[in-house]
Amino acid sequence: MSATPKIRLRGLRKAFGDKVVLDGVDLDVGRAESVVIIGGSGSGKSVALKCILGLLAPDAGSIEIDGVDVTKLSGRAREAVNAKIGMLFQSAALFDSLKVWENVAFGLIEGQGVARKNARDLAIENLAKVGLGAEVGAMWPAELSGGMKKRVGLARAIATNPEIIFFDEPTTGLDPIMGDVIDDLIVKCVRDLGATALSITHDMASARKIADRVAMLYQGKIIWDGPVDRIDSSGNDHVDQFINGRAEGPIEMVVRA
Repeated sequence: MSATPKIRLRGLRKAFGDKVVLDGVDLDVGRAESVVIIGGSGSGKSVALKCILGLLAPDAGSIEIDGVDVTKLSGRAREAVNAKIGMLFQSAALFDSLKVWENVAFGLIEGQGVARKNARDLAIENLAKVGLGAEVGAMWPAELSGGMKKRVGLARAIATNPEIIFFDEPTTGLDPIMGDVIDDLIVKCVRDLGATALSITHDMASARKIADRVAMLYQGKIIWDGPVDRIDSSGNDHVDQFINGRAEGPIEMVVRA
């Protein structure tokens, strides 16, 4: 790993009232590395991602991108950091009022000031990278299947050639075959860009395919972090229970009658 990670979290804390969600998260993501954070629903995965993006302000700790603590940035300085980032949202989060190509080109037009004609050409090129033809660019989001929406979301995430890409539950809502297709596309697109990837998921098939390293978040802390090919021999009972989907173990689920 590089001496200066692309992303570094130290002592990251976030609470909502009395509910402590992140309780001192430490994590490094190296340059051009793909790290997946796993954990159950409500474990704080999405909160961590929102803190890194600047959508939530952490209560304590530091978030460094390229060695700069972004928690101390605001305005244009923060926008300049976010310009390095692409994002594939859990629900794709396409704009219903924009055609597909306009969705893909949104960051190019609004963020980089690319002329619409040039932006449309680039959008079509990026749709091709995720296996969608030019004709899809003329469609509306409402006309797309779930798998197509994810592909369009991925095309948008890579359109600006970001240095960092975040993936929020990239296979949620997809059947296993389409989920595997999306995972393959994620691996290819990230590799082709040479980007750093940080993903959150509870889908272990997806995590195994797209991760170089896996970190497990539990009760607000990273309780295990290691290469994906060592996860089955982690020696951590919480990790073992989670990756095998067992009801019995140290992770207790609250079931209300």
